Amino acid sequence: MKLGPVLRRAFFERRCPVVARDLVGCFLVRTLPDGTRLVGRLIEVEAYLGDGSDPASHCHRGPTPRNGSMFGPPGRLYAYRSYGIHTCVNVVCEPEGRGAGVLLRALEPVAGVETMCALRGLASDRRGREVASGPGRLAQALDLRLEHDGLSLLRGPLRLRGRSSAGPRRVARGPRVGISKGVELPYRFYEADHPWVSAGPRKGGPLS
Repeated sequence: MKLGPVLRRAFFERRCPVVARDLVGCFLVRTLPDGTRLVGRLIEVEAYLGDGSDPASHCHRGPTPRNGSMFGPPGRLYAYRSYGIHTCVNVVCEPEGRGAGVLLRALEPVAGVETMCALRGLASDRRGREVASGPGRLAQALDLRLEHDGLSLLRGPLRLRGRSSAGPRRVARGPRVGISKGVELPYRFYEADHPWVSAGPRKGGPLS
């Protein structure tokens, strides 16, 4: 599948929900230290705002040592540990200092699937949602860890590339999943009808 161009800083400087919507269908490209290239197409993301209106956001109460990367320049990675077990990764967006990010929830493997399975501890013949559906699985499949917090997505071993013009893209939105605050906010964006998105509520319907 042909990949689009590398996404530049201007793409990430926009409002968080807009960035989240436009990330669906884009490609996350990870080059491992040994040169192995892993590619996945994003099929589900969630926006988290830092303007004081989103109680589920890590930035809701301002900057801390933990969330500092979310207030940094747009186009960087914010990595954190969920429940002390799983690493989750976000794309920092909006102008610097706003504290907004897009959680990467699920992707569809495109290249390097065998390596992704190995990183996940799965048999090489396993496919489907077990590989990278869910934020913890996604980070593990791409070997993204806490030490990658603050990593630039504009250069180096991790890039985001635009959608393929030939690829299908029907984006829907609805409530986020796995949170206890701000549950009514429709900040989850996903590829409509894709079997690997979270099995949460899908109120809101398709956008395009």
